[in-house]
Amino acid sequence: MSNNSGLRSLIRSEDWWAVWFGAAIIIVALLHFTGKAPKLGEWVKNPLNQFESYERVYPLENKPADLNIEGPLSKHLKYDEKQGVLIYKGLMTASQMREMQKFSSDPEYKSAIDQLYHSPPVAKSNIILKLLFLMVSLGLMTAIGVKAMGHNPFEYLAGYVVIFVLAIIAYTFSDQNVIKAYGLGYAFWALLLGLLISNTIGTPWWLLTGARTEMFIKTGLVLLGAEILFGKILALGAPGLFVAWLVTPTVIIFMFLFGTRILNMASKTLVIIIAAATSVCGVSAAIATAAACKAKKDELTLAVGMTLIFTVLMMIFMPIAIKMVGMKTAVGAAWMGGTIDATGAVVAAGSMLGAEAEKIAAVVKMIQNILIGVVAFVVAVYWAFRIERTADAPRANAMEIWYRFPKFIVGFIGASIVFSFVLIPIYGSNYIESEIISASTKTIRGWLFCIAFVSIGLESNFRDLGSQLVGGKPILLYICGQSFNLVLTLFAAYLAFGGILFGKI
Repeated sequence: MSNNSGLRSLIRSEDWWAVWFGAAIIIVALLHFTGKAPKLGEWVKNPLNQFESYERVYPLENKPADLNIEGPLSKHLKYDEKQGVLIYKGLMTASQMREMQKFSSDPEYKSAIDQLYHSPPVAKSNIILKLLFLMVSLGLMTAIGVKAMGHNPFEYLAGYVVIFVLAIIAYTFSDQNVIKAYGLGYAFWALLLGLLISNTIGTPWWLLTGARTEMFIKTGLVLLGAEILFGKILALGAPGLFVAWLVTPTVIIFMFLFGTRILNMASKTLVIIIAAATSVCGVSAAIATAAACKAKKDELTLAVGMTLIFTVLMMIFMPIAIKMVGMKTAVGAAWMGGTIDATGAVVAAGSMLGAEAEKIAAVVKMIQNILIGVVAFVVAVYWAFRIERTADAPRANAMEIWYRFPKFIVGFIGASIVFSFVLIPIYGSNYIESEIISASTKTIRGWLFCIAFVSIGLESNFRDLGSQLVGGKPILLYICGQSFNLVLTLFAAYLAFGGILFGKI
């Protein structure tokens, strides 16, 4: 390949445009051009409440000495010492009220929480205009890339707008209070909405022009790199690394060999996607691996669908099982962090065992998440050298590997390095995590993934999915692989966090 063609790929390749998009979003977030990215709020009975930012305030002159605000609710409740008030951001349910009353034994504090619950929330701001701005700005930015890649940007924008609206609807379902408690996140609803349209009325061609699935996914993965911070990876030291990095590659290799040699599955790409989704972190690992091995969209849909269903079941039943057998909290938390296939579900499951378990489970999952880039890289190389290479073809050289290598991984790793070793030392971890990652890049990544899953659904149909399930081999692969994963991770968690290898945690 000539240098000119190599340079041309920088503006014609979807992989490189994902890197440019991700870099642009990060720069805008750092410069605070647009403020916080809009995030729909939780709602109970009225879905319109999700577009409002609510706040409850109640005077509490003295902060209770034993007040310990922790867990998932800590992002909602805070005590302002200067004003002497308790502040709760968002809508409050009865269960949340009771949970917050446990933060302190002070009767005055408990009464204040009760008064907060019964006082009407005040709407502080509406995010509809911000949401429209996000839709337009993302649309125009990606349209530039679509144009550069040789496609009609106006046709793309027509489909994109409708897909973004469907993503809002998916978030609406996932943010309902009861549904959210069961862990049915936006990915499930986005995929379901797209599948309903494609398998009933059919997806019109103009809507498919906006379904740039891989572009959305790859850009989201670049932003995900900003959340993989090396400081957090080292927070649990050797025990966390032992559980996350020993088990993960072992499970991937086991599942790939089991699927291709024992089950004799015809599609090696489907096998490796299911293996990555099971052993690393579910959805994100599945889509990164699918991009690396150039899998079919219906294969990715099937793998993600199975992962989402089993993630919900594991999130509900693993904490119950851990409590029933009296397992050590740290061991149980590490076990969940290494096996439950979604970070949000890991945090939710960990919170059922307490703040310590939530922290350990989340960090183990974060350590595991960094393997997304490594797994995608190894899969890309293996596919180039072994799977896609014919018997009479010359052996792939280093440059051939680079041409085949999914370039969005460069952005993923680059974002992780810049945030970990440049931005955090300059601005501090609290600022970067709260004002840049949580406030902007993580939220926008969620929107990109949600749009991508709507697109996947619109491009898929049950007939294609049914053909992948012939003989039940994919389900058998997942069940056997996840069973092996559960046993091996429990053993590793017991060695690492049970005081066997590294002493008392």
